[in-house]
Amino acid sequence: MVTTRISAFILLVPIFSLESTPVRIKAAIILLLSLFFTYINPVKISSNISIIQIVLLLCGEATYGLALGLITNLIFSAVRLSARITEREMGFTFAEVLDPLTGEQDPAFGIFIEMIFMLVFLSANGHHALLTILSRSCSTVPIGDIPAINILTNAVIEAGSAMFIAGLRLAAPVLAAFILLLVILAVLARAAPEMNILLLSLPMKIGLGFIMSIIFLDFISGFVSEFADWMNKLLPI
Repeated sequence: MVTTRISAFILLVPIFSLESTPVRIKAAIILLLSLFFTYINPVKISSNISIIQIVLLLCGEATYGLALGLITNLIFSAVRLSARITEREMGFTFAEVLDPLTGEQDPAFGIFIEMIFMLVFLSANGHHALLTILSRSCSTVPIGDIPAINILTNAVIEAGSAMFIAGLRLAAPVLAAFILLLVILAVLARAAPEMNILLLSLPMKIGLGFIMSIIFLDFISGFVSEFADWMNKLLPI
């Protein structure tokens, strides 16, 4: 049951669930964590338990682990959302490459921002926060207890709302800068109609996007410290 909860959590949680991570590494992490949490939180199961009860207990552990992983992934995706907004304003949405982390086709700029965030997240011991989530879950909802589905559902919905709020807040300075650029271009178009504003706007948008991205990195560093606060507010642990 401990392995079921941890496997479901690792399946969705960022960093550990990356496509580029070898399956053997994932299996080794799950095995080591299962042994560790079984040692610090011994599970007491009656000897006369039936097969149906075992299946129900495993389903409950899988549901709880998937909910924890989904909530964590949603909060983690706030940076991805803000990166998508920025690259759309820069006009990079059509330039897609293979993302080595997920194995999907994504714009290169968004992949770059996500990689930087993961490095900052790991350098700030963010993986310790993920392990803390597992530890607290074993204390709050002991192994073998059936989690409350309504609480898990509300937590997932709130995490989705928090993702959009955090993503828009991270992208707000970038959006403000691009709106100001559009106003300047509109004034230039009225003042000098002979100018090719469309041709002029493309390099200006790209340049402004890179400048704002450098400023955006400071907001990413601040979001890493807020990540634990969001987890404490949203996770049902």
